[in-house]
Amino acid sequence: MLIKSRFLNVPVEPFMVEPGLTAEQILERMGKISFQGRNLAAAYKAWLHMLESDAVIFLGAAGALSAGGLRMVLAHLIAHRYIDCFVSTGAILYHDLHETRGRRHFIGSPDVDDEALKAEHVDRVYDTFVSEDEFVDNDAWIAEYVMTLEPRPYTSREFLYRLGEHLWKETGQDGILTAACRANVPVFCPAIADSSIGMGISEARHENPTVGYIDTIGDIIELTNVVIRRPKTAEIVLGGGTPKNFINQARVQAECFRPGIGGHDCAVQIITDSPQWGGLSGSSLNEAASWGKLNCDAERVTVHADVTLALPILVTALSAGARTALEARTPPVFEVSGRVMSLDGVAFPDNRFQE
Repeated sequence: MLIKSRFLNVPVEPFMVEPGLTAEQILERMGKISFQGRNLAAAYKAWLHMLESDAVIFLGAAGALSAGGLRMVLAHLIAHRYIDCFVSTGAILYHDLHETRGRRHFIGSPDVDDEALKAEHVDRVYDTFVSEDEFVDNDAWIAEYVMTLEPRPYTSREFLYRLGEHLWKETGQDGILTAACRANVPVFCPAIADSSIGMGISEARHENPTVGYIDTIGDIIELTNVVIRRPKTAEIVLGGGTPKNFINQARVQAECFRPGIGGHDCAVQIITDSPQWGGLSGSSLNEAASWGKLNCDAERVTVHADVTLALPILVTALSAGARTALEARTPPVFEVSGRVMSLDGVAFPDNRFQE
């Protein structure tokens, strides 16, 4: 007599090809297959759960996502409030600025002669090309704008709002920075110096030593105050990097001023890095729980995939499947244009943690 194991309950269902399936239907079927297909379907459900709850949703993004063609996906998430706060590398924002100013990235090849590219002032991001001369012009454009600002420190959040506002006034074009400015969604860039935005700011400092001061410690205080003020939070991480830890450390920092606040309630990450090398980008969400960055009972999904594969499918599915949740949702209301940030109509303490 065969004894059925308690583990053998839900069978894998082979993916059946059918013309005309929507992205939402594809993910529904992928939820019944295995490996990263099933994980991507789980990420979709977790994001829906975030939207259906009253959580503040943080999005962290690293890698060459704007150069790789995903800038308008990120802008869509911001403009339509699939997320409430964006933490980014400088490169994503700089390449977004590049295209918002009317420039382009170009399809290339990883097998090209890089010496030939250098001779023609062409930069390469794996299989994508871009004009170095246009980048030099971008840097000068940033420097020129920085020199118009009042000479005082700015959090990256305030500076990026103002930069997005300037971009919108000059171009009227959609993008990440312009979408965030118009939607009053805070954008933080904790490693802004590690980017061509930082290079442009440094050029302004070269011309005028009183300008170009970015207060990244102020960013820590502001992001932590969001968590203290609205402690139910969720996170979506694309590609790991500095944004991943910056979002997570806000929970750890908040614990110092509000003991018992705990970690994020739900987390999704889409990464290609592996945890066994000890790098933060590949660290598991279980590891994050050990630090108190996630609650021990938090819903957590990791998709081991290239973001350029996973995100277009995921967001296209959400654009249909999340309509009801988005319409019913009351997102947090930020005011991010000034030196002091406010949430739901109440200003944060100036340069102090909320207690």
